Amino acid sequence: MTGYPPTSSLETYDRVENAARDAGLIVMGAQHPRRTGAKQLDGGTLILLGAGGAFWPILKSSPEWQGAHPVDRWSSRVVGQLARDLGAEAHFPFGGPPYAPFIDWALKSGRTFSSPVGALVHDTVGMMISFRGALHFAEEFAVPEASGISPCTTCPAPCTQTCPVGALNSQSFYDVDACHGHLSTAAGQTCMTGGCLARLSCPLSEGAGRDPDQSAHHMKAFHPS
Repeated sequence: MTGYPPTSSLETYDRVENAARDAGLIVMGAQHPRRTGAKQLDGGTLILLGAGGAFWPILKSSPEWQGAHPVDRWSSRVVGQLARDLGAEAHFPFGGPPYAPFIDWALKSGRTFSSPVGALVHDTVGMMISFRGALHFAEEFAVPEASGISPCTTCPAPCTQTCPVGALNSQSFYDVDACHGHLSTAAGQTCMTGGCLARLSCPLSEGAGRDPDQSAHHMKAFHPS
């Protein structure tokens, strides 16, 4: 995917990226749906927003932290405000059904790919992906060029060998029952408190700057008992 004329300037994109960063988010992909064929969108520019290293401390100091579903409620407020400030339409990966097609949008951004175990992998945050929303702008403006080349092509794929019970693997991809079964054991507490070992094994996952406390929060939501 390449930046799109009418102008080669990234001024608008930079403004969006800076506003997202100030709010505690990172841009995880940008595309022009008219060219990529992104589902449910006609034209314009789509910016995918996700959690980076600054996200967790900002969330924990927010009013949403006190109460149920703090991550989604914070995302609704913050991404919604960004949309209003920047003149865009906000979309979220939660709140359905129906759900916005974030997987399709991510794969068509040229920065997110399918890993050898089926889970998504991103070019800077590896397998520690947490999309918090997206901004769809009516106008097409220039965005940075994405390589479109999966980092997995030159990786020895430790993600295929790391899960203690083989729940994430290159044959069946994801055995959910095996995963939940392991998380209920004493041995599974390593994943519960620090995050999925297979996802953490991705060399790029370090780029997410993920606090283990954040991973523990997500793991508890995934496996509450």
